[in-house]
Amino acid sequence: MSASIDLPAGVTDVVFGWYGVLVERLPRLALEGQYPSGVIDMVLDPDDIWGFDYYDAMLECGWSEERVLADYERHHGPAVAWVLRVYLRRRRLALRAVMPGMGAVLQGLRSQGIRIWALANAAAADYDAALERFPELGALSGSIVSAHEGLRMPDLVLMHRAEEGLGRLGLDASRALYVDCDVRSVEVARQAGWRGVAFRDAGQLRRELALA
Repeated sequence: MSASIDLPAGVTDVVFGWYGVLVERLPRLALEGQYPSGVIDMVLDPDDIWGFDYYDAMLECGWSEERVLADYERHHGPAVAWVLRVYLRRRRLALRAVMPGMGAVLQGLRSQGIRIWALANAAAADYDAALERFPELGALSGSIVSAHEGLRMPDLVLMHRAEEGLGRLGLDASRALYVDCDVRSVEVARQAGWRGVAFRDAGQLRRELALA
């Protein structure tokens, strides 16, 4: 279903964040069945300052897997680093689905002649895998991927790069709307002069687009 979507007057383009907005990713899925639950909990511990979240962010900034694994092993030792190696080998399995309801949102926007873009905090391999796995993402007119830029949101420099890069493809930031589940990224977009909407789910987004 791709019902009509209300948009603020003058909006011709919508730029979406990636994980938690367009793509549902659950890193745990890549390790389930490979290790006991306690080992997975340890590797994915969000309180580990040199843990999964840190190195995931470095992959999103363009670090190679080899660099990530070497640095991770320096902090955690070879046995735990092997678990991360297994995750990286199976990382496509962490890409669960397009976020609920967002396929219909993308179709609805395209049917109204609105161009759709992504500003994706993603490792290059994960971004490419998502495009391959989820045909709904074929609605995108183009993307800026953090791993290609060496920066990730929220970063004002990356926002300006996105404006320049997508501008070469025809985007006019004054007529664009930025949507992300990270409120810090939405604020950075607003600092750069964009209109921004904080995303919670597809239903909330449909309601807010009429008011943004």
